[in-house]
Amino acid sequence: MNEPSVLDYLKSKLGMRVELPNEEVNAPLLPPETEEQEPAPLLNELVEISATEIASPVKISSKRFPLRTILALLLALMGQAAFEPPQHASTTGLVFYFAAFLILALAYYREEWRLPSLRESEMNIDDWKFKIFFFFLSIPFILAAFFTFAGNSFNALNLFPWSLSLLLLIWSFWQPKKKKTFPEEVAEDEDKKAKWLWVLLVALIAVIVLFFRLYQIGAVPPEPFSDHAEKILDIYDITQGETHIFFPRNTGREAFQMYWTLLIAKIFGTGLTFLSLKLGTTILGLLTIPYIYLLGKEVANKRVGLIAAFLMGISYWHNVISRVGLRFPLYPLFVAPVLFYLFRGIRKQSRNDFILAGIFLGIGAHGYSSYRIMPFVVIAAILLYLLHKQSRGLRKQVLIHLAILALISIAIFLPLARYALENPYEFSNRALSRIGYLNSESFSIFASNIWDGARMINWDNGNIWVHAVPGRPALGVISGALFLLGVALLLFRYFRRGHWLDLFLLLSILLLQLPSTMSIAFPMENPAMNRAGGATVVIFLIAALAADGLLSSLRSRASRRWEKISVWIFVILLAGISIRQNYDLVFNQYAEEYQRSAWNSSEMGEVILQFEETYGQTDTVWIVPYMHWVDTRLPGVWAGIPNRDFALWQNDLENSRGYAGVKLFMVKPEDEGTLAILASLYPNGKLSRYTSTTPNHDFMIFFVP
Repeated sequence: MNEPSVLDYLKSKLGMRVELPNEEVNAPLLPPETEEQEPAPLLNELVEISATEIASPVKISSKRFPLRTILALLLALMGQAAFEPPQHASTTGLVFYFAAFLILALAYYREEWRLPSLRESEMNIDDWKFKIFFFFLSIPFILAAFFTFAGNSFNALNLFPWSLSLLLLIWSFWQPKKKKTFPEEVAEDEDKKAKWLWVLLVALIAVIVLFFRLYQIGAVPPEPFSDHAEKILDIYDITQGETHIFFPRNTGREAFQMYWTLLIAKIFGTGLTFLSLKLGTTILGLLTIPYIYLLGKEVANKRVGLIAAFLMGISYWHNVISRVGLRFPLYPLFVAPVLFYLFRGIRKQSRNDFILAGIFLGIGAHGYSSYRIMPFVVIAAILLYLLHKQSRGLRKQVLIHLAILALISIAIFLPLARYALENPYEFSNRALSRIGYLNSESFSIFASNIWDGARMINWDNGNIWVHAVPGRPALGVISGALFLLGVALLLFRYFRRGHWLDLFLLLSILLLQLPSTMSIAFPMENPAMNRAGGATVVIFLIAALAADGLLSSLRSRASRRWEKISVWIFVILLAGISIRQNYDLVFNQYAEEYQRSAWNSSEMGEVILQFEETYGQTDTVWIVPYMHWVDTRLPGVWAGIPNRDFALWQNDLENSRGYAGVKLFMVKPEDEGTLAILASLYPNGKLSRYTSTTPNHDFMIFFVP
């Protein structure tokens, strides 16, 4: 790193620009020194923490108010606000954004708003030492595991050789940690104080994120639907000894969520319930946040990591796909660590980081089918790196590291690989059914899907009420504006510096959205926030990069105490607006939309429970199925009977006469034919209407004494 000269120091004091040849000009958070050495107040120090991570030691301070930066931000915020429903004004929003980008370009040129510097690469040459004995010892265990995984079942016979082979394989390539020759000096007292302030800020954000993720977990979302019934039945199968590798029910599912939910049910004592599903996926969503922080820290600095963790932690998008109780959060959960270890492995030329990336790449394949795009994302990252100047002298080494990554991920994928070989149709049916048969129109549909996928972030996230508020942007006003400004800043910096990572961050969003945009056979299913969920990892990282650059720009021009406090108030205001909007989106708009769209199986479950408490059995309780109505397996879940379908079809109502004792039928009000049949079968029956707490969700109860 170049030290500042005396001339540089004089220029900085005179307000002149100081050129740093090898670093992005990054405005420092620490204020210039003053004559009076008074202790800074808490608000000042909270903003000034982590200043030691600034890339350049030169203090650059301009007294000019950052008008271009503020104006670019305000115009972007107005543009994103115009995209919000109900106005949804595309023309107005585009005009504001166009003006914002023009002013942002000028602010970038004038060095007012810059992204934080990327971390410096390290030139580490691999010694290519590996434990050949353990490598060859792992091969027979891998082969034994492959052959014993036949039959789509985990058992002791195949888990033992598989686990042992993984340990041997990983250990054979793992490099011992190198001892540091020059240990870092002990931090000064002032640094210790900043450290505690940083810990306080992290704790505050952690509390906010935990609140957003766990608040009203039992009530939002309120009701399960058919996919939840399938999951609960799959978990029930495990309790009956059916330890599948791939669960073939309902077009097939990977196994991770089933075993994870069973563990959660055991730990929290929640049983085979909708709450167990929601609690399990919510925790998976929370486990993603630490890796978002690490990813931001790896790309730039720990401020970026914390901002990204905050934005994603309170986000409507990631919160909703985590709360719904399905496999959706497993996609971003494993995207984040793979990218973190891959980026660090490339930057530090660390074989161990490539190994860790391979481990998470392999585990993620057992989670959610959308994750199957991730190997191609890894390959794209390596190819972009190899095509850029940053890889000079390291290309062969990176390719060998990539081969090690691939080998380990394939070994972890082995159980599913064996199932795929035995059952190729079942394994690929769900993904291929969305692509369909390609024809002359497929390319135009795919191109349209790509466009819709790109627009979902700031314009329209689709109409799937299960995991979205239909017809609105996937991001809020603050995060949406920061994201697009961040995209523009990444483009500016890439064309200036040509760093592979800037380009990859932009292209990776399109790649991670492919599970949604490749829905060519069913284009109405695109955009889908669940299938594009992996892109949230990069999207919030880009927004955080823009936010950190904004904060640095404002902070570098705040020399007086009131100016510093004003910057902090501005940051709190932006955070508060984002918190308020995301709270409304999750706990009001999404909750209400979901309540209106899902059927009230919980209320039917209450009726079943009351019947059981009164008469001591539920064998004579039935639900008559009707088109586009409740899944007749779900009321039993609420009643503590997860393995029973309460359906009795209209054509089979006559069979109910073979049961003695009191009987109860639940019928959709529109099903007049069923009500007429029941009246003729049981003239002494009593018909009543159950008034639901949700409008248009009433159902009829036909009671036979």
